Amino acid sequence: PARTAVLKVLASQAAISLENAHLYADLKAAEEKTRQAERQVRRVVDNIPALVWTASADGLSNFFGQRWLEYTGLSPEETLGLGWTAAIHPDDLEQLQANFQRAKAEGKPAEAEARMRRADGAYRWFLGRCVPLRDSSGQIEGWYGSATDIEDRKQAEQSLRRSEAYLAQAQRLSHTGSFGLRFSPGESIWSKKTIRWSKETFRLLGFDETSTPSLEAVLQQRTHPEDLALVRGAVEAAQRGAAMDFEHRLVMPDGSVKHVHVVADAVTDDSGDVEFVGAFQDITSSKKAFEEIRDLRDQLFQENVALREEVDKASMFEDIVGSSPALRTVLSRVTKVAPTDSTAFITGETGTGKELIARAIHRRSPRSSRAFVAVNCAAIAKDLIASELFGHEKGAFTGALERRVGRFELAQGGTLFLDEVGEIPLHTQVALLRVLQERRFERVGGSQSVQVDVRVIAATNKELEAAMNAGSFRPDLFYRLNVFPIQVPSLRERREDIPLLVEYFIDRFATKAGKRFNRIKRKSLDLLQSYDWPGNIRELQNVIERSVILCDTNEFSVDANWLASGPARKERKRQTLDEHLNGEERQVIEAALAEAGGKVSGLSGAAAKLGMPATTLYSKIQSLRIDKSRFKRD
Repeated sequence: PARTAVLKVLASQAAISLENAHLYADLKAAEEKTRQAERQVRRVVDNIPALVWTASADGLSNFFGQRWLEYTGLSPEETLGLGWTAAIHPDDLEQLQANFQRAKAEGKPAEAEARMRRADGAYRWFLGRCVPLRDSSGQIEGWYGSATDIEDRKQAEQSLRRSEAYLAQAQRLSHTGSFGLRFSPGESIWSKKTIRWSKETFRLLGFDETSTPSLEAVLQQRTHPEDLALVRGAVEAAQRGAAMDFEHRLVMPDGSVKHVHVVADAVTDDSGDVEFVGAFQDITSSKKAFEEIRDLRDQLFQENVALREEVDKASMFEDIVGSSPALRTVLSRVTKVAPTDSTAFITGETGTGKELIARAIHRRSPRSSRAFVAVNCAAIAKDLIASELFGHEKGAFTGALERRVGRFELAQGGTLFLDEVGEIPLHTQVALLRVLQERRFERVGGSQSVQVDVRVIAATNKELEAAMNAGSFRPDLFYRLNVFPIQVPSLRERREDIPLLVEYFIDRFATKAGKRFNRIKRKSLDLLQSYDWPGNIRELQNVIERSVILCDTNEFSVDANWLASGPARKERKRQTLDEHLNGEERQVIEAALAEAGGKVSGLSGAAAKLGMPATTLYSKIQSLRIDKSRFKRD
């Protein structure tokens, strides 16, 4: 029995040992499987395109993936605890740790961006994420996380911000805003509030950036009432697929008006929704500049026309010639009145050089750098004088196809010379008087007042006292013009100047004709000095020009038969007012016929040049017994 008991004990121990051996083998196998699983997990972790790590519940790191170690160049021992912080950029570390501490306190996942140093010393941006690891009871037993390289994204974001800043600056400098509007088919575009505007668009429209006005609100609150139909039509056409490209006006909250140019295209996606993408530019300055340039162009054109008329006109003087006491008296008065802005009133017979005196006043005045505009009131039809002086608006009368600037505006800042002012009709004299008193007028057919700064010099060869007595000239206008009277002497009153004038005209016309004269025949000079010269210097000029053409020798001479009444000085017959007026009218008509080559009607005829109907001119030619055939060109 004892032996049997011993055998039982041994058998039991053998069984236990065998069981332990099996358990040990199973444990070793389990350990190997665990190590294999761990190696497998590490291979997976090491191949994840992110830097992974784990930490204990208190936040101290206890594991970093191979990619983390390779990127930072730190050893596993160097990363434990807080050693990993050595790889974080100093400027980002405090914020990163604060975020992690907040996550620990709240027990919630968190993320933060920071720069991490690479093994070669370069920094790149990473997005770090951490998540708490909880046990079955919900208690945090550790943390695990990852860091993803976002350097390319940060560079793209920086580039995008830079582009947006450039675009915003470009829009601000160019006064151009942008907008986007998306809507579905059948949806009312006017009620849409989801309009994407750039900052410059908000500024240009005068809306706060926090506001979300609908398109209808923008239309009603900002669009100029006269442009409402234009804008509504353009938007509705664009809603049907047409491109937008139009200009309109905005009325801002302060009452100012802006001009804007809108361009946009509509893009339709697969769902049928339409999106407008466009630009909105403030063109107020360019619009104003364009209008100013256009007005300046028109003014320059008109001034150029006036200057060409002055240059082309056969002026009878290029300078004042003479030294007689009578002329010196006139020039002394010119010297005194020129520096002032007073109205000068020049009187004298026809051909004495009144315009030359007016030009001398202008040249010696502070206005000499500005325009000198001359108007011969006797050469303009009476019903057109107002238009000639003050201009007219488009449609003011038949034939007024566009706005025309008058002579007062052409002379802005300069001098306006009104020759033969006694020929201005009574109704125009009223307007002229107002300009002299108030320095403003309205164009014919217009209502807008035009302010002018013009010095007026008037001249006449008529006895205006007789015209005032006859009721054809306003006394108040006469007194307004007659501020500083200058009486220009006739040529017979300054005979001692005739030799100088003869030499002056001979030199002038001989140069043009390519001739040269060595002397003046004494008999001819005596003849010229003894003649009465009813036509004054203009007549002397014509006689000299004719003589230069006909003289074939180097001695200048004049045929006595060319002088109207011979050398004897006769008492001039006093003319009646009607005879004088008829004589003036005859001169004007004959001058126009000569310029038109004897042609009366047509665009280049004398009637067009005088601004009167051809039938009227035919009647005057007949009543004055003018032979128009002698003006015909061969």
